[in-house]
Amino acid sequence: MFDFTALRRAGAAAAAVALLAAPAGAETLRLAHWVPPQHTLTASTIEPLIEAVAGSGLEIQVYPGGELGAGPLEQYARVLTGVADIVWGLQGYTSSQFPRTMISELPGALPEGMTGYDLIWNAYDAGLLADEFPGTVPLALWLSEPNVFIMRDHDIRTPADLAGLKIRVSGSAAAAAVEALGATPVQMPAGEIYNSLQTGLIDGVITGASAIGDFRLDEVANSYTIGAPLGRISFYLVMNAEVYNGLPEAQRAALDSIAGRPLSASAEAGWNARAAQVLEQIQAAGDNTVIFLSPEEAAPFGELTYPVRDAVVASIDGGAEVLATMQGGN
Repeated sequence: MFDFTALRRAGAAAAAVALLAAPAGAETLRLAHWVPPQHTLTASTIEPLIEAVAGSGLEIQVYPGGELGAGPLEQYARVLTGVADIVWGLQGYTSSQFPRTMISELPGALPEGMTGYDLIWNAYDAGLLADEFPGTVPLALWLSEPNVFIMRDHDIRTPADLAGLKIRVSGSAAAAAVEALGATPVQMPAGEIYNSLQTGLIDGVITGASAIGDFRLDEVANSYTIGAPLGRISFYLVMNAEVYNGLPEAQRAALDSIAGRPLSASAEAGWNARAAQVLEQIQAAGDNTVIFLSPEEAAPFGELTYPVRDAVVASIDGGAEVLATMQGGN
């Protein structure tokens, strides 16, 4: 894991490196991510961004699968140091950098009927999250579909079913929920889940259902539980601020036409659509246990995870204000 404090100190120098590394006029931007091209990210987020800037003289060259660096935990560092101009990543992989943003991931943080991207942008636009994104311009911030249990040889119907199990999580929010449920959280990048489930290093995963298809987890998992209040996963697509500010006005305007809530809405819709598709597929396969919890069956999970939300919010300086602003209370 990189030293984010050191990155803050080196921000100005790193941004300068990024600017010098860009082509003259910044007509071509390098967008780096670490998942395969067929991942949901491409159709939901990257392609709309490329389409929005088409005709402006600005081109976006995509480097998938870790071509500009294989470690997903270092994504934010790459955009600051000029390895890439735009990067996609998960806040949870470097949770200590994003304590306020990750309030959005907590169980019960997202009110019924509200979108995840509105939740995050409400706080960002109010100036409550800017310190967590130094040196960059967020192009999209959004949440995944609800987290579910993805298990190998373990059916989860009650919190007691989790006792002693090792559950992979993507960040600190899910880790706190897993501990409250009596299991042991194991943090690792999504690309390591397949082998870890297959070999028994972990017993299961908490993540969105879209990941089942995007990372072929249906090949190594056989039991899924949907409906427990487990929160969601937050994502970012950010651009180096110096590179952004150095673009000609027409090219910045092209980016601005989709950056923010519009691109975030497209991304989140793509994640939700992929999740619905995957859930249909695993049910139709006929060789899986798929458990949909009723509200009454989900309640015992909430009795354990909702207090985690309250405790985490209380532990963060200004956390209550952030949550209230996210939910539209301020």
